[in-house]
Amino acid sequence: MLLVLSENWTLTGGRADLPAAVRWAREAEDAGFDAIMVSEHVVLGPDSGAAGVMGNPRDYALPGNQDPGTPWPNSLLLLASIASVTSRLRLAAAAVVAPLRHPLLLARELGTLDLLSEGRLVVQPTVSWSRDEYAALGVPFGRRGRLLDEHLEVWAKAWGPSPISHDGEHYPFRDVYFEPKAYRPDGPRLWFGGQDLHGPLLQRLVRYGHGFHPLGRPAPEDVRKLGNAMTEAGRDLADLELIGGTQATFPDDRSPADLGAALASIPEQLELGFTTFCIKPNQFIDDPGGIGAFCRNVMGRVEKMTAP
Repeated sequence: MLLVLSENWTLTGGRADLPAAVRWAREAEDAGFDAIMVSEHVVLGPDSGAAGVMGNPRDYALPGNQDPGTPWPNSLLLLASIASVTSRLRLAAAAVVAPLRHPLLLARELGTLDLLSEGRLVVQPTVSWSRDEYAALGVPFGRRGRLLDEHLEVWAKAWGPSPISHDGEHYPFRDVYFEPKAYRPDGPRLWFGGQDLHGPLLQRLVRYGHGFHPLGRPAPEDVRKLGNAMTEAGRDLADLELIGGTQATFPDDRSPADLGAALASIPEQLELGFTTFCIKPNQFIDDPGGIGAFCRNVMGRVEKMTAP
């Protein structure tokens, strides 16, 4: 089980209470959770709510459905704080908008966090969706996919022997020494995901991926396509961690969802090969002091429904 720590500010009166998030992570580890997840934006603009703000503020933030005042603290600094008070919990840096930084700078930050946590870091790099965010940082939105691909090339070199050089279109450099490396010789674990299994996503998964984290449930034909592509590349689909989730159904725009109904799909997802399941606590509780009890409740229910 993976506890989503972003977007839980309904529990703290809309404030970005970062010490509370660190405490929640420690409580999740104590309850038996395997991982926590933190996502990011650098800034938000008017296009963050272009599709209309979500009805229930407990819902997931998606492209165009959130108030531009939504708190998005720096995910890697928050994860570093969490690393310092936990020992087993995996740290998932989800939705890292890689094209907004230089790949060597981001590789330095990721590698340092991976070393601090002794290999517990998981990174899900993305191109994200907000034109306003890219414009504010002076990065061309239309090139974001090519920028991400070049990031991945540079990261792979950075985890290898120094010195390294890169002759790419956007980030050329020669004979630089990148030390220290990450905890593993091939760097942090990389997850990739999105709304559909388009060509670039498939290529990134096959070449670099350790996990597939789709937005929603992937169609059976997508899973077959991924399996075929992995086989053609000499890899096995079983080598990819498949990340599923829980779907909250809110009775209205003011109330939390029913936990039992949200967990009910886990056995079916297990049958499909999914082994890691995301859950966001504020979708089910309103008490910021109740995260530990919530996590224990989740683990107890999941263990019962998945027992042989």
